[in-house]
Amino acid sequence: MAHNKTCLVTGAAGFIGSHLCYRLLSEGCRVIGVDCFTDYYDRSIKEKNIENLLQNPSFRLLREDVTGIEQSGLEGEGIQWIFHQAAQAGVRASWGRDFEHYTHHNVLGTQRLLEWARKIEPERFIYASSSSVYGNTGKLPMHEDDLPRPLSPYGVTKLAAEHLCNLYHQNFGLPAVSLRYFTVFGPGQRPDMAFHRFIKAVLAGNELTIYGTGEQTRDFTYVSDIIEANLSAAKTEGIEGRVYNLGGGSRISVNGVLEILGRISGQKVKVKHEPIQAGDPPHTYADTERARSELGYSPGLSVEQGLELMMESFS
Repeated sequence: MAHNKTCLVTGAAGFIGSHLCYRLLSEGCRVIGVDCFTDYYDRSIKEKNIENLLQNPSFRLLREDVTGIEQSGLEGEGIQWIFHQAAQAGVRASWGRDFEHYTHHNVLGTQRLLEWARKIEPERFIYASSSSVYGNTGKLPMHEDDLPRPLSPYGVTKLAAEHLCNLYHQNFGLPAVSLRYFTVFGPGQRPDMAFHRFIKAVLAGNELTIYGTGEQTRDFTYVSDIIEANLSAAKTEGIEGRVYNLGGGSRISVNGVLEILGRISGQKVKVKHEPIQAGDPPHTYADTERARSELGYSPGLSVEQGLELMMESFS
């Protein structure tokens, strides 16, 4: 158990951040959440994510941008674990003029947080990285030591932030660990993400859009497995400066997902095809051996089980 740890969670009102806050509270931690409620998707979704958190006396929320962490007045809070989940998300939206939001939140936000963390000297700094750093590596499964070649501006900013975490570890001994998430799904998932869009369309009997042939594959990871890995990364000794892949352990095509959805819902899935989107790699698949051996990582939910739980959350 992680009793009495004081934790800072950035992006606390987001999909993964809010799940993490609930889990930390259940472990007896005190949690300070930071979220600036960007307008990337409907704000009411984030408000709903945290409404029960706000009832908990061990939880406190700061509604501010992580780039302003220096002014937060949190230095004296005795923060031991920092979980940096906040980011401007979305591969497809990261092109063009919107790129400045990505550099602001993902690169500058991380740098400011690291600079501040140096002063408060936490026991562990955990950064939520992404499989997007790999891009199209040309080999599967993707291993932590592969040369990253991001395919999207989003992936570039996630990799830049990961490098920042590493250099603050190398130069100042900040106990940073990076976790590369592979396509996380589950109840409360962002509305722009595929599973959320698919389930909504299937339940309403509407046509759903897929990009390309649907033969592209992803390593889908259920949110509770990601949360357990974050806790392990906070508690495990001697892993500072390490990078870990977190995948679900099975690679499945988008068409395979639609087949499962049709089976679970008993509905006919109606599909409309659109051209492949810039920045989307054809395949992702995580080599999770390092996380298994060093963090005891063991993904517990299959795509089918996870989709069933997610569908129930829509009713």
